[in-house]
Amino acid sequence: MTRRRSSYRSLASLERDLRACRACAEAGHQLESLPVLAPLHGQRAYLYGQAPGVQEGLERRPWRGRAGRTLRGWLELDEDTFYETFYCASVTRCYPGRAPSGRGDRTPTPEEQALCAFWREQELAILAPRLIVTVGGLAAKHLLGIATVTECVGKRYDLPGGVVAVPLPHPSGASSWLNSAANRTRVDEAVALIHAELGRLQTRA
Repeated sequence: MTRRRSSYRSLASLERDLRACRACAEAGHQLESLPVLAPLHGQRAYLYGQAPGVQEGLERRPWRGRAGRTLRGWLELDEDTFYETFYCASVTRCYPGRAPSGRGDRTPTPEEQALCAFWREQELAILAPRLIVTVGGLAAKHLLGIATVTECVGKRYDLPGGVVAVPLPHPSGASSWLNSAANRTRVDEAVALIHAELGRLQTRA
């Protein structure tokens, strides 16, 4: 049974409850995994994606499949550095299964997204990250209110409290967005912004 406190003081206690969360399944939604959790390394930046994929669901660790390898390639970070830099979360935390069309994974329903929003809100309150990187259109919509990645990738967004957000597209092989040379340039610009912000975080450490 899903357990949620009204608030959490530490990520360790939050993750103990998140690990056993079945809120979406209890609401009648079909899921293909248990929640996927980020390894704790005292990260200072927050990376927010859409939902875990099949490999993530199997390992219960974020960004383990091909999309994760592509993302780390964009960021020019090896695996250990990637996980030490970013606390990885997503709009929903369980693998939702394949899309009915058979192309790509199923987009979580609005109710599933709403049920998982609690965990994001608690994570952000505990972490208080100075840098947030959104990955994909759904993540950008939830955190920044932006409808499409084309209008936001390559830009920096200054949020209240001195927080900087930098959107990336989703590195899924099912997306044709990166077929455009202009869009690939936007990704390069976004990565440069992310590294600049990570450098600023390092100087504040």
